[in-house]
Amino acid sequence: MASLQKMATSGLAFWILVAAIGLYTVWPLRKSLKFGIDLVGGTYITLSVQTEKAIESFLINQMKALKSGLQKSTKPVPISEAIKDHTIELSFSSLADAQQAANYLESQKRDLTISTQASTIVLSLPEKVASRIKEAAVQSNIEVLRTRLDKLSVSEITIAQQGEKEIIVELPDVSDPQKAKAMIGKAAVLDFRLVEKTARSQEDILYDYDGELPADKEILPGKEGLFYLVTKYPEVTGADLVTAHPEFAPGQGPVVAFKLTPDGGQRFHDLTSPNYGKSLAIVLDGVIIGAPNISSTEMYSGGQISGQTSDSAKELALLLKSGAFVAPVTFEEERQIGPSLGEQSIKQGLLSCVVGLGLLFIFSVFYYKLSGLFAFIALLYNLLLVVFALAYLRATLTLPGIAGMVLTIGMAVDASILIYERIKEEFASGISFNKAVQQGFSSAMTVILDANITTLIVGLVLLKFGTGPIKGFAVTMIFGILATLITGLFFLKSLFNFVLSNFKVNKISI
Repeated sequence: MASLQKMATSGLAFWILVAAIGLYTVWPLRKSLKFGIDLVGGTYITLSVQTEKAIESFLINQMKALKSGLQKSTKPVPISEAIKDHTIELSFSSLADAQQAANYLESQKRDLTISTQASTIVLSLPEKVASRIKEAAVQSNIEVLRTRLDKLSVSEITIAQQGEKEIIVELPDVSDPQKAKAMIGKAAVLDFRLVEKTARSQEDILYDYDGELPADKEILPGKEGLFYLVTKYPEVTGADLVTAHPEFAPGQGPVVAFKLTPDGGQRFHDLTSPNYGKSLAIVLDGVIIGAPNISSTEMYSGGQISGQTSDSAKELALLLKSGAFVAPVTFEEERQIGPSLGEQSIKQGLLSCVVGLGLLFIFSVFYYKLSGLFAFIALLYNLLLVVFALAYLRATLTLPGIAGMVLTIGMAVDASILIYERIKEEFASGISFNKAVQQGFSSAMTVILDANITTLIVGLVLLKFGTGPIKGFAVTMIFGILATLITGLFFLKSLFNFVLSNFKVNKISI
């Protein structure tokens, strides 16, 4: 009873409490730890980004901005416009109008080269700018993917560029890979367009135009088998969204309420106010999901997208909040990685840890006697801290991460050896063993800090600039270094102090 009271009031009690909390938190390991795809299997997907669509979107925005600039400066405006390949073509009613507009556009060309062909102005996109747009589209899509999959609790995923326009996605231990794929594959491009005509078939619409649509019009499919003739270039898109969230509207059921930026709201007002009573198409990924009548001339901040179920409203809101792809993606490759390989890797990794621990136990006890046993206990404590850190910070344990843990075992023993050798030197000088322990820990601290901090810097560099398996190795190595410092300089010292203070011994075999 007295021994328990002494333990409860000693410094060792704190470390025992930490160990108890750690064990409670991480057990069972399969539920508390997140494992990488190399350990538990999952889905490996290769996506291809349609970068030409990003260039087309860039040219559409440039065309709208230049056209708006012409209107505001009271210069001649084009009677028609079109985008072909990497060029914008603006057609004017006369050569004089084209020349006057060209003089203005020359100062507003925005990375475009300008040439005039009769009454048509051609603005071309240089190859250097096109390459920059393509690269930006891939990087932007990576960020959108990360946001979407994080919302699905698919955290610590690997999303990286491969080649010029491909993206690889690794989804470890995903409970519903088909849902994740569905979220990945949706472009979530939202825009609003005026409806010119509605019909049961495309042919009915084309008949009114003798089979050939104007360059600024297109036909899009909608619900219930209808087809809509709409303006080709939208004035308001999902890029103008501030937020979107599902809610229940009386009389309409589940809807997605959205809010626009001030600039987007102004353009939304400019689009709707002069078209009171007309239909406004809500277009998602090229399909019209609704075409309500414009019932107000004071529409600024946003509105609602109705006709949803509860689940579809939540999914649509999530897609809109995560942002639209700058360019659509296509699935190029999909591989399912089974868990059997992961189970074998885990067994081999655990076997390597057990063998390493066994050999170190034999060495420690044989060479350092009872102090060696203390060093081995500190080593087990070290591994517990690493696992606890992985679980608490929701870091992913990978096969290279297990290698990092094995490396940690060696580094932790090295710290104990440095401390023990210093204790031996101090005790050999003639001072008491108790004082030699205090001096040994103090003297070894500088050496241990120097050795581990330099390795810690390397680990941080690997974590910052590495990818995939390298990051997995760096994470466990960093946690292992920090755990080594804690156990070597504090836990092991408290273990020595407890034994020397409570068991009336003058010396511990070392």
